[in-house]
Amino acid sequence: MRAIVVNEQGGPEVLELVERETPEPGEGQLRVDVRAAGVNFIDIYQRSGLYAMQTPFVMGMEGAGTVGAVGTGVEDIAVGDAVAWAMTPGTGYAEQVLLPAARVVPVPAGLDAEVAAAVMLQGMTAHFLTESTFPAREGQTALVHAAAGGVGLLLCQMLAAKGVRVIGTTSTPEKAELARGAGAAEIIFYREQDLVTEVRRLTGGDGVHVVYDGVGASTFDAGLQVLRPRGMMVLFGASSGPVPPIDPQVLNQRGSLFLTRPSLLHHLADREELLARAGDVLGAVAEGRLDVRIGGRYPLADAAQAHRDLASGTTTGKLLLVP
Repeated sequence: MRAIVVNEQGGPEVLELVERETPEPGEGQLRVDVRAAGVNFIDIYQRSGLYAMQTPFVMGMEGAGTVGAVGTGVEDIAVGDAVAWAMTPGTGYAEQVLLPAARVVPVPAGLDAEVAAAVMLQGMTAHFLTESTFPAREGQTALVHAAAGGVGLLLCQMLAAKGVRVIGTTSTPEKAELARGAGAAEIIFYREQDLVTEVRRLTGGDGVHVVYDGVGASTFDAGLQVLRPRGMMVLFGASSGPVPPIDPQVLNQRGSLFLTRPSLLHHLADREELLARAGDVLGAVAEGRLDVRIGGRYPLADAAQAHRDLASGTTTGKLLLVP
């Protein structure tokens, strides 16, 4: 079987397509034939060296597929079952992967594997951000950066469904249309408009209750400025680069603000939480309450191009590798 391996961290060119032996599952493991694998910014961080990784490693940590073999000690999962997973390193960019049975979830009947792969990591991220990190509620106002991106579109939908007024940032009219379709009430074109001025205008000077920021370095300071007193900055990514160190006194001076840097891994603490969170997300998609946009599909051999496209900021929705 084929897989994308990183022997040395660096640019997209380090993504190497190699032939490997078909893996056999051990105790508590499954072998899954991968139907689709998600491409995420965390993959870029791991590939580039922003996140230190022991090399060599198979790229990716999210996907969906069909169980091809079951190891000893596995119960309630059988050959032929449709499953999905996320936040499991070394289990994405390959034709076949080994997975701990405890880290996979069932895919609802009738839900396409590509859609399941596209929503696992980003969908559960949007879920914990709106349900656990900052439990948004009706009447509040939220600023969502990169509102037409994979997480952004899901955040807009989840927040709007709660009755939250969403202000989204995008770079083009085409992306703005997608964000509005997902529930954004207002759009700020961050390349043409001043974020602080526009948010103050749109909120009558009050500011927003929460900022959801997966962009990082280029948006963080302005985000702090548009929060109302006791508002929360939810920094969950760094697509424009990491945020420099901050003096906590700044949070006091700007109104006793809250700052958090959460990650999905810590919101999947055990199998019960994984099943509950994934069940909510996949169930909403299967029932038509949550729409998933797939912005691009690539064969394994084009993994490097998928990374370049994602990093360019020109894509919308989710990018997938389809072995």
